[in-house]
Amino acid sequence: MRAFDYARATSATDATAKAAAGATIIAGGTNLLDLMKLEVMAPEQIVDINRLDMNRIEHTESGGLRIGALVTNSDLAVHPVVRRDYAVLSRALLAGASGQLRNKATTGGNLLQRTRCGYFYDTAMPCNKREPGTGCQARDGFNRILAILGTSEHCIATHPSDMAVAMRALDAEVEIESATGIARTIPLVDLHVLPGETPHIETTLDEGDLITAVILPPPPGGVHRYRKVRDRSSYAFALVSVAAVLRIESGKIASCALAFGGLAPKPWRVAKVEDALTGQEPSPEIFDKAADILLADAKGYGANDFKIPLARRTLKAVLRESVEAAQ
Repeated sequence: MRAFDYARATSATDATAKAAAGATIIAGGTNLLDLMKLEVMAPEQIVDINRLDMNRIEHTESGGLRIGALVTNSDLAVHPVVRRDYAVLSRALLAGASGQLRNKATTGGNLLQRTRCGYFYDTAMPCNKREPGTGCQARDGFNRILAILGTSEHCIATHPSDMAVAMRALDAEVEIESATGIARTIPLVDLHVLPGETPHIETTLDEGDLITAVILPPPPGGVHRYRKVRDRSSYAFALVSVAAVLRIESGKIASCALAFGGLAPKPWRVAKVEDALTGQEPSPEIFDKAADILLADAKGYGANDFKIPLARRTLKAVLRESVEAAQ
């Protein structure tokens, strides 16, 4: 780890000003510190935001929840309102990491964690995400955990967050404060970007921007499920994950929200998949159709070819389980 200067933010305005001047924001540090130790990231200054007033979970006027960016994954997972009304989020958080990590990891930091691609972490290897223009070794290398959707010739890394997948299914929004003091709120879907020709650009945040909260809409009701397929049951990133919120009325699927992890460079959601299911009587045939739509553009790179049939089986299993629970 290289030497760096440390500063403690006294306010959100102070934090954004320091970040705009080149400092890197640190909260729980569960990802950043690893990257600094490996010198994948080497900030000259970090600014600690842990003493800012962003660690509360509050009801919104519209009936949803406002989750402060410094709320820990542990506190969010066990919050009684989250467990009751947003169970898919609680399940995803509990599947996301060990208890020790959940105690430190924050809501804002979880959204901004970086890929776990081995070539990104290995500074001896070429990586367009780490050093633009050097190439993507993962395409022809060991890519078992990497993406099959939303990739480009420049990068096939996956986004590692479980929490973000559940929040994507819940239509979450992200509250951001800029270095100019202007606050804005964007849909979570607009936070992360696909690699395209610029895989080093991972979000739509501007320099100096600070995530201050995540906003959940009013509870969607229905059956909530989160299934994570991984190499081991503890502290492993998803090979495939599915977040599902589904309602059955009069024997038909009245509504469904489906988001996927482990498959793409950002939490993945396809409206056409949900449209194919909504209004239909649940059946193996309609589940197969949904999987066909999801995986129409999927592309494996050798070691991760298995993810295509695995994603199909996982989606169908989650749909069957959700329908059975709803009836």
